[in-house]
Amino acid sequence: MWFWLSLIALLCWSGSDLFSKIGCRDAADKYSHLKMVMAVGIVMGLHAAYEVFVGGTEINLHIILTYLPVSLLYIGSMALGYLGLRYIELSISSPICNSSGALVAVMALLLGEETYGPLALFAVALVCVGAIGLGVVETREDDDLRAERQKDSNFKYAKSWIALALPVAYCLLDALGTFADNRVLETLNEDSANVAYELTFLAAAVLCFVYVILVKKDRLIPKMEAPKYIGAVCETAGQFAYIYAIADSSHLAMSAPIISSYCAASVLWSRIFLREKLSWKHYAMIALIVIGIAIMGIFDM
Repeated sequence: MWFWLSLIALLCWSGSDLFSKIGCRDAADKYSHLKMVMAVGIVMGLHAAYEVFVGGTEINLHIILTYLPVSLLYIGSMALGYLGLRYIELSISSPICNSSGALVAVMALLLGEETYGPLALFAVALVCVGAIGLGVVETREDDDLRAERQKDSNFKYAKSWIALALPVAYCLLDALGTFADNRVLETLNEDSANVAYELTFLAAAVLCFVYVILVKKDRLIPKMEAPKYIGAVCETAGQFAYIYAIADSSHLAMSAPIISSYCAASVLWSRIFLREKLSWKHYAMIALIVIGIAIMGIFDM
């Protein structure tokens, strides 16, 4: 069962990347990232209600406030990630965002809280080199070559600092959230913490609704919003499958690398469905990141 759950998590999270990209890429909709937060918050809120009223998960104000700093880091990173999808190819954004695991490992090493073997350190180095290399390749690419490789894609992207800054910001905030998560979960039940996170996301969705719909008087167009909700369902379903996949500790060394390599599937979907085409240098850096993430998954960092 662990194998199928791992594949479900991989497919759902890569699907979340794809549909979030489709829902947020329109530059004409300057509130698309906030509408994506609304979609995810609503779906997570429904799942939280199921966990509380059907699953019997304990939740109270103390748990929500205790987990609040972690929730805000995660939600902030995702909002910035959704905003970034407007300016850069998913093929580039997803691997950079998924480099947060390597950053957590670096933070743990710098603080002297963890020690890793040579292969694990090599994996961290691969991800760091790949992520930095992606940024270098992206910023140094010739404008004519960029235009040529993008001519068949659905959208064209110009070279800009914000295109890289936003996925990097996601990576930083997500890494901080993961680092804080590890500390807070020493005092909280994991199911309760997850529900607290989902309810906080629901609160963020309500705030976004008030700002976008009531204050800014923007509209929700069903055919434009549909991909966002599909992405939100994929995000929540992937989290659900992930929890049960890694619960099978006897197969963790195999399930973790399968799941953690979902950004490779995201790159594949972007090539097939979005017709994104990168240079061989981009793909070389992405390969380093994917290999590094897969090795880190084996060590369950």
